[in-house]
Amino acid sequence: MTIEIVVYNITSARKAQEGGADRIELCDNPGEGGTTPSYGVIETVRQHVTMDVFVMIRPRGGDFHYDSYEFHAMKRDISMCQKLSVDGVVLGILNPDGTLDKKRCKELIEKARPLKVTCHRAFDMTRDPFEALEDCIEVGFDRILTSGHQTHAVKGVDLIAELIKRANGRIAIMPGSGVNENTVEEIVSKTGAKEIHFSATAFDNSAMVYRNEKIAGMGSDEGAEFKLRTVDPERVRKMRSLAEAVTR
Repeated sequence: MTIEIVVYNITSARKAQEGGADRIELCDNPGEGGTTPSYGVIETVRQHVTMDVFVMIRPRGGDFHYDSYEFHAMKRDISMCQKLSVDGVVLGILNPDGTLDKKRCKELIEKARPLKVTCHRAFDMTRDPFEALEDCIEVGFDRILTSGHQTHAVKGVDLIAELIKRANGRIAIMPGSGVNENTVEEIVSKTGAKEIHFSATAFDNSAMVYRNEKIAGMGSDEGAEFKLRTVDPERVRKMRSLAEAVTR
């Protein structure tokens, strides 16, 4: 069983490795579903972990249809990732009609080689999952991250199982979204997945002693500036144990 942890900062990456993860998906901006992290963060993570590092290539939150300027930025970010010796990138571009933008996805995949390339949950926003499956295979993606076109993977297990069946080894299908200690056994047993993606989120308290009580969350979530998102290594270990128990 391959365990991939989505992380949003340097500490989380180190904690994911401590818990025995096989791979991380390194992102920024969890509130927007993940965007491309900075050069400095990628470089520092790469220098301090030995597991595989896959980097999110997404120039902004929102939809997955990008203009020419954003597409150029994605190409530049892929070049940056190659220079920093990461192991893979995670991306996806859609057409307005809900189909995969095969032309531009293929261009990015070819540019990224020899890095591995995962299609992220843009896949879950496509009009037809089976059409999108074949399109992902055609353009050269190595893997699809999917919740089975549902909010959480446990709700999409039937579709995920069918995707794995139809893929027949031509591309890896990795369930993600809402995968936790309460759902992982059902997801793995019903889909036959060999890889899983989750966050194992925990929060550390800020080391700040002085706190301006007049400002909470810098205008967003109350007190968020004093809650530091990280990964619980013990949750990573437990999730592996639960997932692998199902496959024995």
